Order: sequence, then structure tokens, then C-alpha cells
Amino acid sequence: MKNKIIQTMVALCIVCSLSNVSAQEKPKKQLNIIVFGAHPDDCDNKIGGTAALFAKMGHRVKFVSVTNGDAGHYAKGGGNLAKIRRKEAQEAGKRLGIEYTVLDNHDGELFPTIEVRHQVIREIRKWDADIVLTHRPVDYHPDHRYTGVLVQDAAYLVIVPNVTPDTPPLKKNPVFLYLQDHFQKPNEFKADIAVDITSVFDTKMDGLDAHSSQFYEWLPWTEGKLAEVPKEEKEKREFLIKEWSRPISDNVRASLTKWYGHKKAKEAMHAEAFEICEYGKQPTDEEIRVLFPMLNN
Repeated sequence: MKNKIIQTMVALCIVCSLSNVSAQEKPKKQLNIIVFGAHPDDCDNKIGGTAALFAKMGHRVKFVSVTNGDAGHYAKGGGNLAKIRRKEAQEAGKRLGIEYTVLDNHDGELFPTIEVRHQVIREIRKWDADIVLTHRPVDYHPDHRYTGVLVQDAAYLVIVPNVTPDTPPLKKNPVFLYLQDHFQKPNEFKADIAVDITSVFDTKMDGLDAHSSQFYEWLPWTEGKLAEVPKEEKEKREFLIKEWSRPISDNVRASLTKWYGHKKAKEAMHAEAFEICEYGKQPTDEEIRVLFPMLNN
């Protein structure tokens, strides 16, 4: 009898211990992050690492491609290409631990219409977003520019009940952020927030690898490098890493130093950065650390 009591007590202690571990793994507040890219794969190469970090910490991340990518190839196109790219996006989402939605607007024909604006508003509301990210509206590609405009146009309207009334409005305005780019005019990108993604860089590469029609076919073709893409999977992976291991710029390194301190910033090998949009909630540094809890590690 005594042994049974001891065994029961030990079992209860183990259960309690496991419960405590699970509780510790759950975030104090689950954050909802939504990212709008113009095409399937745009979100992945701009914020794939940070998305993986959010997902590992128990937060909800959703990538939305505003077009279906049906023009992004040199030999394929139309509905068949759209199906390929949607399938690639779903696989990338699984690898990153996030959700992925591809809207049915034509690639290369995006325009900031009321109809598409309503699509964007609905996505933000349904996700109950705390953070919304997208392209800056200064970009070489019109689809990128207009995706930025569409999200900007939604920034205030997501809380207005009489706009897109078929979807309940948000009770608070999210923080809107821009994804990093290299364009200089009229203003260069400002790295207000920088995240060290060194620990999840391989996971980010897993996400990019899922978009094989883009990173091994279309993009190399546009750059005249198609012949350089290896045939074997291992060599393909090495090619991908070489192409997307971008050096950390001085302004991003300075932002890393602000958020992580000099030592950790210096050790970072890969990073992603974001600029705070003037629209939406304007966060303090303390609020940014809540919205980006990986900055506290």
C-alpha cells in the first residue's frame, strides 16, 4: 500500500512538472501577425526567419499573397502556374509553421481597387492582427507598390464598422510595418526594428526551397543565372544559401545593437529588419519588445 502511494505521488509530481513546462512554453499573450506580399514567395524572403521565430514561440503568423503568381515564370503561366504556386506556398507554410493564403488576383495586373482593398481589410480583421507587414510603396514592381498602397489604405479602415461591414471591425488599430528593401528614392528604408534570425536561417531556407518554381527557375532566369542552378538537391540547397545569404547592412547592424546589445549584434550572421509605418498604432520601444518578444532573448 505504501509503495502504491509513493508511486502515485511520483506520477503526480511528473504530471505537475510537465504541466509547468507546457505553461512556460506558451506565450503570456498570443500575438497575431499577418504579412502581405504581392506574390507567393515575397513574404518568405523578407520575413521568413522572423515568422519562424514567432511560430516557435507559440504566436500565430499568416502570410497572404495578394496575387496568385500566374505570370511569374518564363515557360509556365495562367491557371496551371497559379496552382503550382499555391501548392508551393502551402508547403512553405508547413515548413515555417505558419498559415499561408493566396488570393485570386492576377499577377502583373494588381491595382489598388476598392474590391482588393476590401479583401485586405477582411484578412486583417479575420486574423485579429496585432502586427501587419507589407512592402513599402516605393518598389520596382507595380504589384509590390500597390500591395503597399492597399495595406496603407486599410490601415485606418480596419476599425471602421461601416467599411466592409460583412466582417466585424477590429477593436484596436494594429502596428503597421514595412518589409526591408534597398530602394533609395524618395526615402531609403529605415531599420526601426531588426531581428537576429541566425538560429532559424536554415528554416527560412526551407521555406524558400519550397518555392522551387521561383528560386530555382524563374528568378535565376530573370538574372541570367538559370544555367548555374545545380541539378542535385544538395547542390541546389547550397546555391540557394549562397544567393540569399545577404550581408547585414550598417543601418540594420545598428538596429540590432539597439535591440540586442553590442555583443549579440556583432555575433549575428543573418537578420531581417522592419520600418514602422506612419499609419496605425505608433509603438513605444517597450511596446515593440512586447510585440517582438524575441528581442528580449
